[in-house]
Amino acid sequence: MIGRIRGLLVEKRPPWLVVDVQGVGYEIEAPMTTFYKLPELHHEVSLHTHLVVRDDAHLLFGFATETERRLFRDLLKVSGIGARIALAILSGMEAGQFAACIEGGDVANLTRLPGVGKKTAERLIVEMRDRLADWRSGTTVTTGRPAAAPEPGADPVSDAVSALIALGYKPNEASRYVHAVAGDDMSSEAIIREALRNLARA
Repeated sequence: MIGRIRGLLVEKRPPWLVVDVQGVGYEIEAPMTTFYKLPELHHEVSLHTHLVVRDDAHLLFGFATETERRLFRDLLKVSGIGARIALAILSGMEAGQFAACIEGGDVANLTRLPGVGKKTAERLIVEMRDRLADWRSGTTVTTGRPAAAPEPGADPVSDAVSALIALGYKPNEASRYVHAVAGDDMSSEAIIREALRNLARA
């Protein structure tokens, strides 16, 4: 099991990133809550990780805090919740917000997340209520410098649309949500953050 990765951040394409560890590039999927905390490219980053082994692939997921990783692992224990839906849940709201939804039985907010219907939301509330205390605090990701503005030649809008599609939103929905908030000089992470905030308020 790979439990932690520390190295140079060499690529960011939400929800994927690549960390170079002594010449080996580890491709990692991360929730948007982790992407918001990443440093500029070619600066050091340290992430808590979880390895999912399947017949056709080994998938590595990275998290800014131990709390996020614990929540991800707890979500995987819920019937009908796989890694993709768990990643979408963590991208759509902070661990504390999710805990509040579970504690308050807030089905409406949970069903705004991609892949979470009413039955799944009700199952999450029932099966995860006993684990709320684990998500109240956590250590943050180690970064070199704050995230930068978009790199020259990058297309933050297209990257943001692709990220939302990867998180489970339909292409036409992803495009509509992104174009509703995209502004000049916004990074893809900033666009995604605003799009997800709008979705949470819908």
